[in-house]
Amino acid sequence: MSQLSSLNSSFTPWSQAIADAPQILVGLSGGMDSILLLTLLNEKIDSKRIQAIHINHDLSDSADQWQQFCEDYCRQLGVKFFTEKVQLVVSGEGLEAAAREARYAVFEKQLIKNGLLFLAHHADDQVETVLYRLLRGSGSRGLAGMPESRRLGPGRLIRPLLSYSKQALQDEAIDRGLKWIEDESNLNDRFDRNYIRNQVIPVIAKRWPDYPQAMLRSAGLSDQADQLSKDLALNDLARLDVVKEQAGWSISMDGLFGLSVLRQKNLLRYWSQSQMLVPPSSKVINEILSSVVGARLDAAPQVIWQSQCWARFQNRLYLLRYQNNEVNKVDPLHWDMQNVLKLADNSIINARTTKGRGLAVTTESLEIRYRQGGERCKPQGRKHSSSLKKLLLEYQLPPWLRDRVPLFYAQEQLVAVGDLWVCEGWSAQPDKTGLEIKWQLDSL
Repeated sequence: MSQLSSLNSSFTPWSQAIADAPQILVGLSGGMDSILLLTLLNEKIDSKRIQAIHINHDLSDSADQWQQFCEDYCRQLGVKFFTEKVQLVVSGEGLEAAAREARYAVFEKQLIKNGLLFLAHHADDQVETVLYRLLRGSGSRGLAGMPESRRLGPGRLIRPLLSYSKQALQDEAIDRGLKWIEDESNLNDRFDRNYIRNQVIPVIAKRWPDYPQAMLRSAGLSDQADQLSKDLALNDLARLDVVKEQAGWSISMDGLFGLSVLRQKNLLRYWSQSQMLVPPSSKVINEILSSVVGARLDAAPQVIWQSQCWARFQNRLYLLRYQNNEVNKVDPLHWDMQNVLKLADNSIINARTTKGRGLAVTTESLEIRYRQGGERCKPQGRKHSSSLKKLLLEYQLPPWLRDRVPLFYAQEQLVAVGDLWVCEGWSAQPDKTGLEIKWQLDSL
């Protein structure tokens, strides 16, 4: 098989997906590999169906020239062109990680439901990724390298050239007379991946010329180990009474204690992944087991990491989405009870009309406040009033929700607390119209 026919066949596994896709995007940096990928894809399908995406990181004096080069080539092919200049937020992970995060944020933002994004990563990129992750202490999931395909936001990311070496792609690009840009930052060894590419791999290649094949085999075996670990975690999770909760999910602590520590760690890693969240690192997992799972029974510990929070309450372990959404305790809100209302912490209030249940409709609007301390009320059917603090504990509302639960007031009286209860004297009579309030919180 010729090199060209082999490269063209790289799209064969995705032929049906390409035919059905409502959107086809191509990541276009202007480098050799992405220029070749766009060229090959443009030969397979109508150019009007393709949109190239160029991310301008604004890190080089030539960044605007590279953007213009990409735009000109897309115009030549008749392909739609989109570009976005990003501002990098550098954290402890460094500039490379910040640039990658910014790129993928743009890709995900541009994807529509069932859209496809093609990226030009090749086998040399895969080897660098595996070696880089090995040096960072990754486990089987990390050492499996980049997947050929995965979900990304509402669409799917595809790397059709992942099994081809950079040299094979470059030979094809040269044979075609393609032109591309060279990023001078690729020679800067202060970046980890560049150092691996420019300094480490040449030394390895002298001693072990077949290192790419060996490392890719190891990546394949790591992927198999990762799949087995995932299957085991999902089987364990299915036995732990998973419950959908406000802002997340919970599992049985008793069931978790029935697993070995190794399986507990495995479950925590894949529990996040099963909910489309970033798997926690080994360090974070150890902290969860020590500070949350291993805490005394009367404690209310939490571990917050990135967009996730692990907490414990009533002998259950919670995995919660975390966005640090604060509530506004100062300014009351007014709600007409007719429309869905989004609160400051992104929670949602709505209501449906019922008969003989819920809150009696005796006013045109309700005022929404939050706990200030000292509130008292008497839930419908109770003999005596109690402090709100005591009632929230009695109704088993988790501690992290007690300052967030909306309090509904009418005529300066507390008439309902979230969707937990209606206060005495404000419940709809059996033959009267009432409103059943629903409070939905997707993240803390």
